[in-house]
Amino acid sequence: MDTHASPVRLEPWSEGDFGLLRAMNAPELMEHLGGPESEEALAKRHERYVRLSADRTSAGLMFRIVLLPEEVAVGGIGFWKQTWDGEPVYETGWTVLPGFQGRGVASAATRAVAALARAERTYRFLHAFPSTENGASNAVCRKAGFELLGEREFEYPPGHPLRCNDWRLDLEGL
Repeated sequence: MDTHASPVRLEPWSEGDFGLLRAMNAPELMEHLGGPESEEALAKRHERYVRLSADRTSAGLMFRIVLLPEEVAVGGIGFWKQTWDGEPVYETGWTVLPGFQGRGVASAATRAVAALARAERTYRFLHAFPSTENGASNAVCRKAGFELLGEREFEYPPGHPLRCNDWRLDLEGL
């Protein structure tokens, strides 16, 4: 028995994933991100995700998370270009639907997306910025091998102050 087999597969985000994005916009999932987005904002985010997934300029990629062996979409994850402290890096973020949390899905997806970001050979670091109050996402960072650099202040969405942990993974160090 292969104990290292991933319980997930990442598939490029596509036009057909708007329903998944809408499900990921639930109040309990957006609690640490300023609350659910409007339908208009959600449509714009979906367009960004589709564009990013089609872009092959190393700007990043977005994926739906497919749980195995069930073959059901259970969330989303991606990485994208960001400037952090004056340095170009990749940033990552994820959402797993409530019925599938606590099963290692987010940790497996984060390890998989880190491998994909590493394969781009573009930036040295991958950062994640979960709210300091989001214990589950901070645990995902720890389990995926990120290093905690400390707390930082953000404004996300604009006008909404957010205290986050800055987690960093060295893409060249593995």
